[in-house]
Amino acid sequence: MNNVLLPLILFLYFGLLFAIAYFTSKNASSHSFFTGDKKSPWYLVAFGMIGTSLSGVTFVSVPGAVSTSAWHYYQLVLGFFAGYFVVAYVLLPLYYKHQLSSIYRYLELRLGLRAYQWGAGYFILSRTLGATVRLYLVINVLQLFVFEPIGLQFWQATLLIILMILAYTLKGGVKTIVWTDTLQTFFMLLALVVCIVTLQQQMNFSWSSLWKELQDQQLTQVFSWNPSKGDYFWKHFIGGAFITIAMTGLDQEMMQKNISVKTLKDAQKNMVVFSFTLLFVNALFLLLGSILSYFAFKNGLDFTPDDLFPKIIQTYLPGGVFIIFIIGLISALFPSVDGAITALTASFCIDIIGFERRNLPEQERMRLKKIVHIGFAILFMLLVFFFKWYDDKSIVKLIFLIAGYTYGPLLGLFAFGILTKRKAPALFIPWIVILAPLSCYVLSENADLVWKGYEFGNEMLLINGLFTFILLFISSFVTNSNASNETSPI
Repeated sequence: MNNVLLPLILFLYFGLLFAIAYFTSKNASSHSFFTGDKKSPWYLVAFGMIGTSLSGVTFVSVPGAVSTSAWHYYQLVLGFFAGYFVVAYVLLPLYYKHQLSSIYRYLELRLGLRAYQWGAGYFILSRTLGATVRLYLVINVLQLFVFEPIGLQFWQATLLIILMILAYTLKGGVKTIVWTDTLQTFFMLLALVVCIVTLQQQMNFSWSSLWKELQDQQLTQVFSWNPSKGDYFWKHFIGGAFITIAMTGLDQEMMQKNISVKTLKDAQKNMVVFSFTLLFVNALFLLLGSILSYFAFKNGLDFTPDDLFPKIIQTYLPGGVFIIFIIGLISALFPSVDGAITALTASFCIDIIGFERRNLPEQERMRLKKIVHIGFAILFMLLVFFFKWYDDKSIVKLIFLIAGYTYGPLLGLFAFGILTKRKAPALFIPWIVILAPLSCYVLSENADLVWKGYEFGNEMLLINGLFTFILLFISSFVTNSNASNETSPI
C-alpha cells in the first residue's frame, strides 16, 4: 500500500475535526468550554459517548482477548448496563439539583473542602493515567502501520498526535467535543461492521454456519462460574456495575457532556439509550474477536492478542478494508484523549485553581485555561513515553487496575455523602483516602490468605470504596472540635 496514503487520510481526518472545532468554538467563553452552555442535544451526547466509553482499548484489545477468554468480558458489560441506571437515576439528579460545572463540587457541599480537593485529585490522577494508557496503545498501532513506513519515530508520532488534539480542543471545549465525538463514533462503528462482514465473506460461511463453528471452538462462551478466578461471573457483573458508577457517574469527563444537556429528563434519556446501545456494540466487538480468533486458528496464525486484529486485517483482507480499519482506529483514539484533556482542564481550573470561588476576569480565566490545557497535553506525552518504556502488562488489565485503586476512594466519598447524613472530620479525610487503596494493595498481594488460589478481579474497586466508606463512617463519631469539618447542609 502506498506509504503516503494512510498519513494523508490521517491529516484529512484531522482537517475535518479542526473544521468542526472552528465552527463550534466561535464566541466560546471559559464557561462554555466547561459546560457547553447547557445546549448539547441529548441524542448527540448519547451517540458520542459510545466512542468515549469504548476507545482504542475496546477497538484493539477486546477482540484480541477473545482468543484466551471467549466472551467472558461480556459479563462485565452486563454489569456496566446495570450501573448506568444508577448513574441516570441517582447521580444525575444530584448534579442537576446543584447545577454543578464540576461534579466534585458536591463533595464540598456535603463533606467540605478537603473531600472536594481529594476527590478532584483522584479523578485527575486516574483519568490522566487511564487516558494515556489508551493513547499509548493506539499510537503503537498507528506507529506500526502509518508513521513507521514514512520514517517517523515513536516520539515524533506521539508529539504529532498530541498537537493535533490540542489544535481542535484548545478553544471550544465541551461544545466541540460533543460534535467531534459523534463523528468519530460513527467512523469507529462503520469500521467495526465492515471488518465483521468482510471476514465472514472471506471465510465463505453463512452466518448460521459461522456461528456454529465459533460455538464448536468455544469462542462464544459468556459465563465463568469458578469463584476463585478473576473472571467469575459475579465478580465481573458486580465489579462492572461499580466500574460504571465510578468511571462514568463519578468521572468529570463522562459527566461533563451529560450535564451539558439542558434538562435532567433529557440527560437521563441519553444515559438509558446509551446503556442499551452499548450492550449491542460490545457484542459486535466480541463477535469480531471470535471471528478473528477462528480465522487465526484455521490458518495456523500465531499473534499476540493486541496484534490479532490489525495484523489479520492488514495481511489477509483487501486494502480498502485496512484503510477503513485505520480510520476506525483513529476514531477510537481521538475521543479517548480529547475528552480527557478537556475534562482534566475543567477539573483543574474549577476544582484546584478555583474558578468558581475566585472572582477572576474572563481574560485571566481564558489565559489560565489555555496554560492548563497545554500542560496536560505535555503530561500526556511524557506518560506515553513512560508506558513505551514500561510495556510489560496487558493494557486492558492495567486500565482496570488503575481504576480499582484510584476510583475506589471517589466511590467511598460519594457513597458516604449520599447514603448518610454524617460528617467526617476534615483532618481525617486525606489519611482515609490514602489508607483505603493501600489496604487494598496489601490485600491483593496476600490473596491466598483470603482463599487458597483466589484471584482478585474487578471487585477490588468495590472493596476499595467499601474501605473508604467504613473509615469515613468510623471517623464521623469523632467530635473533637479541632477536627471539625466545615460543610454546607444539603
